[in-house]
Amino acid sequence: MFSVVGRSLNSPTVSGSLRKATVAMAEALTKVPDVEIDPEGTFKYILVRVKVKDGDVHKDIVRGTKSAEYHNHIFEKVNPAMEALGMECKCLGGGKIEHNSQDKKLRVFGESTAFGKADHAASVEKLKTVFSDYEITWSDDKK
Repeated sequence: MFSVVGRSLNSPTVSGSLRKATVAMAEALTKVPDVEIDPEGTFKYILVRVKVKDGDVHKDIVRGTKSAEYHNHIFEKVNPAMEALGMECKCLGGGKIEHNSQDKKLRVFGESTAFGKADHAASVEKLKTVFSDYEITWSDDKK
């Protein structure tokens, strides 16, 4: 459930027009995929908080790709895409993902020099929503 400053969107204290606008923004946020990562290999990833501009409604997403030489290259693609949807982003940290699609395994580890270490446990929870039939592990190891 989405909320505004701890109040349910169904609360009578949230005005009708604000509730409609907030619900519309929250619905736009639900259309942003929780996870977008490469289908195979070891690559950099970031954990990003996506928030409705000038609002409190947000969610965290995972993005990762082999094409990124540095973690900020991922953010440089995500941020304009989210801004185009009326959202704003903050990178919460990064690391690496080892994706073995044949064995259905994901391993989350490492850190980003630019953004620091992501909360790998939170990243794994997001990954589990998309890769529910995978074995997913994480560690604070750098390699």
